[in-house]
Amino acid sequence: MITDSPALSASVLVLNRLYMAIRVISVRRAISMLYRELAEVVSVEQGEYLSYDFDSWVEVSDARSRFEPELHDWIRTVRFQIAVPRIVRLLGYEKLPRVHVKFNRRNLYARDQNRCQYCGRRHATNELSLDHVVPRSQGGLTNWENVVCACLACNVRKGGRTPEQAHMRLITRPQRPVRSPVLTIKLSNSKYASWKQFLDYAYWNVELR
Repeated sequence: MITDSPALSASVLVLNRLYMAIRVISVRRAISMLYRELAEVVSVEQGEYLSYDFDSWVEVSDARSRFEPELHDWIRTVRFQIAVPRIVRLLGYEKLPRVHVKFNRRNLYARDQNRCQYCGRRHATNELSLDHVVPRSQGGLTNWENVVCACLACNVRKGGRTPEQAHMRLITRPQRPVRSPVLTIKLSNSKYASWKQFLDYAYWNVELR
């Protein structure tokens, strides 16, 4: 039985049997799959991939809790504590899902890094709005290539005009992301550094869940 822990908010990268990244899941689900022998931990250590089943990962966790506790997030159960795995590999799944990055407010804010695309300043989410670069009244579409984050002041200043008509300039040309923008933010955290080598593929565009 897993007790409540801040570590449960961490994320785990899932590989298929062929070591191809397919999705990101919660720690609780990853531990469940390990316990049911549906997956194994993949640990990147000195450039090599080492694999552990549930029991051996518990043993490794015990050693790491004594020698390198600060390098891991920890989950405590009634009987032992276990290090949060960063990567797990499914033992019986080879497919690679083709999933487009969802076009939604969460991913738009993440793509633009909460930065107004006109003045360049970062803002809290509740201080940002979404702007159609080419206004809908002028035939602009609601898609990745025509919607950007804008602070309220810039959005009001631009109004129902194009940037050129409003004498404003976009700091970045809006584009469809090749992978989840939220996932890109995760990769900026050093504790997810081991994910990167599995994500440098043109096919990776799976939504972070």
